[in-house]
Amino acid sequence: MIPNSQGNLTIRNARIFDGESPALIEGSIIVRDGRITAIGSTDEGSGAGNVLDAGGRVVIPGLIDAHFHAYALSLTSAINETGPLSYSALAGARRLEAALGRGFTSVRDVAGGDVGLATAIEEGLYPGPRYFFTGPALSQTGGHGDIRAANDGSCFHGGHMCEVVDGVEDLLLAVRHRFRTGATAIKLMTSGGVISPVDPIRVPQYSAAEIRVVTEEASRRGSYATAHAYSPEAITHSVLNGVRCIEHGNLLDAETARLMAENDVYLVPTLVTYDAMGRRGAEIGLTEVGAAKNQEVLAAGKNAVTLARDAGVRIGFGSDLMGELEDEQLAGLRLQCEVLGVYDALRSATSTNAALLRREDLGRIAKGACADLVILDGNPFEEPSVLWDGSRNRTVIKAGRVVPSGGLPVGSAMTDEALSGASA
Repeated sequence: MIPNSQGNLTIRNARIFDGESPALIEGSIIVRDGRITAIGSTDEGSGAGNVLDAGGRVVIPGLIDAHFHAYALSLTSAINETGPLSYSALAGARRLEAALGRGFTSVRDVAGGDVGLATAIEEGLYPGPRYFFTGPALSQTGGHGDIRAANDGSCFHGGHMCEVVDGVEDLLLAVRHRFRTGATAIKLMTSGGVISPVDPIRVPQYSAAEIRVVTEEASRRGSYATAHAYSPEAITHSVLNGVRCIEHGNLLDAETARLMAENDVYLVPTLVTYDAMGRRGAEIGLTEVGAAKNQEVLAAGKNAVTLARDAGVRIGFGSDLMGELEDEQLAGLRLQCEVLGVYDALRSATSTNAALLRREDLGRIAKGACADLVILDGNPFEEPSVLWDGSRNRTVIKAGRVVPSGGLPVGSAMTDEALSGASA
């Protein structure tokens, strides 16, 4: 990839899902300096740049994963938190490059990341998606981000993915520090979790005053706080104290879903992580306690998404995959399609997630939008598996430039043959 470069590109003979309308648009997409200048036009104008013939294939906006963890190298929290940061960053860059190759042109890292990794991607030192990060998630002592078991007498103040911070004043300082160092949002742990050792999943975490100081400070900065929360009790506690988004939400009930809708709070479900851990837990070393917790949330996850949809909650898409499970990212689209259908699942992973990020120029194929695109090997509305079948060809485009993958040629004219060789 060429650092800081923006592409000029014309995609011809495309069927276009614009991220919002269920009707496909037939025609061309014209890109200048990395942004879309025209859609549906058959007039390619002058200086067309690279030309791709889509051959009637469907083009969708670049996918957005709103719950990604670059530093989640293992299912063992101590490895993720306390290993050398240089190693985590290098391994994280590889995870980000793999996500881009699957078609995820933007990700939101909601526990980890830093300005160095984001800058390296932005400058083209490493190929990767547009990278939105929160820095280490905030956890109370004994909360989801505290890695210590009950019989562990060591000190732990935090690591690469989570920081243990208690009390209003210390939380205020922690939030300000994150914004000073480039964070785009703040992540709070407001309930127990699957892999954390001592916290029941349903019990709310942090006091109202602690949550409120975080959400108010984030709002003053023009940003927001998102909360890891599973149970109705924890979700209600978070929503009433100003959180804008709920991560996971597997134990959601109808009443709490209505509360979320009334307060315009997003839900980012992460169905694939529980499905993958349920199938591959022994392979990746999931503990007995973790497996029991996972079974509880796995069974409830799809029902929660259904309740949220029925209540009118805006539903995004996230993966939350750790360690070797990262290769399950596309399977998350399959699970969300099973609940919402292809159209709503695609909106979740494109325009809805873009709205969550407050980036109206992402997640859409529209004039003025960033030219982040995926050319699929088929029509997902007729054959949904083209979204998640890793053996099917796809061409990924970021800022108007084709992402090299498996020797994909990047020349002045790309034919049907070139497209057919572009695999994820």
